[in-house]
Amino acid sequence: MFTLLHMTGVTSHNTLELLKKGDNATLQRIYEDNRNVFINFSKRYNISKNDAVDIYQDAIIALHENAVNGKINSLNSSVSTYLFAIGKNKIFQLLRKNKTVDLNQNITIESTNEILDVNFYEDKPTKRQNLIIENLKRLGKRCVEVLKLFYYQGFNLDEITKILNYSSKEVLKSQKSRCIKQLKKIIND
Repeated sequence: MFTLLHMTGVTSHNTLELLKKGDNATLQRIYEDNRNVFINFSKRYNISKNDAVDIYQDAIIALHENAVNGKINSLNSSVSTYLFAIGKNKIFQLLRKNKTVDLNQNITIESTNEILDVNFYEDKPTKRQNLIIENLKRLGKRCVEVLKLFYYQGFNLDEITKILNYSSKEVLKSQKSRCIKQLKKIIND
């Protein structure tokens, strides 16, 4: 995921320390940096935007309380990943409550592209996730943009077509397919 926390060089450790001290500016920055990404991410679970916003706000409150109350001493992942794990748990609670999905089944973004599915429950990236992250760096810039927007930020193909100024959704779809094939080939080699 890209957030300003990563781009500005603020480490998860520094951010966590600021959160523990109750630094509202840090909490506000985390909120703003991750809000739209989380709402786009939540689309894959077919919940309403209002529910997604409510869940995100609850996740931010839980993050803040966990930090201030000393429930988080260190993180093996980014603060954003931890926040998304809280949010994803809350999404699943809502889905369980509404009985809209069988949560015992794996939910994937696209069955043919499971290679990029991310499990936000993990405290630290899995071996597969590390392999994906490392090999994403070997793809071209355009591929990285497309894959991150689609898989990690939750934008749909129509939105990405506009964001990256593709001539059509079909051109983008072909590009995404080539990028996935290229990533799979790199990983398998």
